[in-house]
Amino acid sequence: ALECSNLNRSTGTLLSSRIAKRYGASGLPENTINIKLRGSAGQSLGFILMKGITLEVEGDANDAVGKGLCGGRIVVSPPKSLLKKGFEPEDNVIIGNVALYGATSGEAYFNGIAGERFCVRNSGANTVVEGVGDHACEYMTGGRVVILGKTGRNFAAGMSGGIAYVYDPEGRFSKNCNMEMVSLERVEDETESDELLSMIESHRRYTSSNVAAKIITDWNNCLPHFVKVYPNDYKRVMEQMKEAEVEAEKHIAFV
Repeated sequence: ALECSNLNRSTGTLLSSRIAKRYGASGLPENTINIKLRGSAGQSLGFILMKGITLEVEGDANDAVGKGLCGGRIVVSPPKSLLKKGFEPEDNVIIGNVALYGATSGEAYFNGIAGERFCVRNSGANTVVEGVGDHACEYMTGGRVVILGKTGRNFAAGMSGGIAYVYDPEGRFSKNCNMEMVSLERVEDETESDELLSMIESHRRYTSSNVAAKIITDWNNCLPHFVKVYPNDYKRVMEQMKEAEVEAEKHIAFV
């Protein structure tokens, strides 16, 4: 692994720029380039990170991780030496504020707590994190966000699209959620629960998260504790699309 410090800002951005110029917006095949770092990454780690690049940090990172993420993958986990000493990532902040701001695609896994304004204006990235600060998922329009721990206040303010899943075994999340544009539901659809489990399994695979491992092991009992944060307008559109698909299938069958 390469050593990094908070002097190293926007790591991966110039590389992404070169890839975009040569290969276009589609980027490269998944896992074409893998970069492993150790230390405290500076601001804007993985800014506009393109598809085909994986950035893994063993340590922590400052503000704006994955800002404008464009298909790449970002993984931030605590040092293995700390984990061996009993360090508990789910109780400690691992990345700063405004992570994944304006992300359009890609995935990110954080074995620890994120700061404030996590996934603001996210429009298509998928991510798993162990906890978040205030104003998470603000103005979010797409993507999937899985939070395996506590949240701060004003969650989902202005959230009009995408879906968030919050693991809430203590039943306290609703007090922190801004209900102006969203509804809270349980995950009852089998396909949806499989997709949620798959994201948590990926989080476990990339970060060695103990929280994820415990949830996976006891999935049937843990699933009812997940709260689905579903924007009202987005839900209406999705239901209309599903109805249209059913009608189209009926028409095809009739013909």
